[in-house]
Amino acid sequence: MAVNASFAGRTYPATAPYAVGREKIREFAEAVGAVDPVHTDTEEARARGYRDVIAPPTFAVLIAQRCDKQLIADPDAGIDFSRVVHGEQKFAHHRPITAGDEIVGELHVDTVREAGGHAMVTTRTELSTTEGERVCTATSTIVIRGGE
Repeated sequence: MAVNASFAGRTYPATAPYAVGREKIREFAEAVGAVDPVHTDTEEARARGYRDVIAPPTFAVLIAQRCDKQLIADPDAGIDFSRVVHGEQKFAHHRPITAGDEIVGELHVDTVREAGGHAMVTTRTELSTTEGERVCTATSTIVIRGGE
């Protein structure tokens, strides 16, 4: 099945809230080599004006990919995940993701196009707090490899 080009312009409903915890931030910071104590030390984060520890910028991918799953799992989208290659990821942060945040994401399928026998799908996930405060816009392009 080919990727369904008519999905361009589709928006999926907001996801269930993702509770951002200190330990998850610490684990992520350690995994990506982010050594700034603002990611692990509450006192340091507060001394710099944050209410709690803040996540490294790429932490947003954890939440955004939960949103992307809606598209990948949609049988009408025609995406064979075994053929997916992650092409590009960008973040536009509106403010740091902070321990204690409850984040929801709304997934937008911006483009679906063919190139060289492959499909390319670009999505945009708007991450915000459950109170509606914008946190991050995550843009991702995946490539779905064509025939063998």
